[in-house]
Amino acid sequence: MTAWTILVMASLCEVVMALGLKASHGFTRLGGAVVAVLGGVASMGLLALALRHFAMGTGYALWTGLGAVFTAVVGMLALGESRDPLRLGAIALIVFGVSVLGWRE
Repeated sequence: MTAWTILVMASLCEVVMALGLKASHGFTRLGGAVVAVLGGVASMGLLALALRHFAMGTGYALWTGLGAVFTAVVGMLALGESRDPLRLGAIALIVFGVSVLGWRE
């Protein structure tokens, strides 16, 4: 498995963690809290593996950027969150930044 694949999987686990956090209602619901913790642990574990290949700062920035974009997209598609042009533009800027940052990795 390539480092990029592992990094994308780690970022997708961030989405699972965020959905778990939302479902936990501030850690007052056990099921959501468990999903959040498991998603976070999986994400960190996969990030640690990916950082064997990526420089720490680059890998961390890619992980957080991809996680933010994936989470925002899931929020719009599954949770009915805003799709206003400013928000979409900001997400596009994150995608651009991640692309430029990861270009040489």
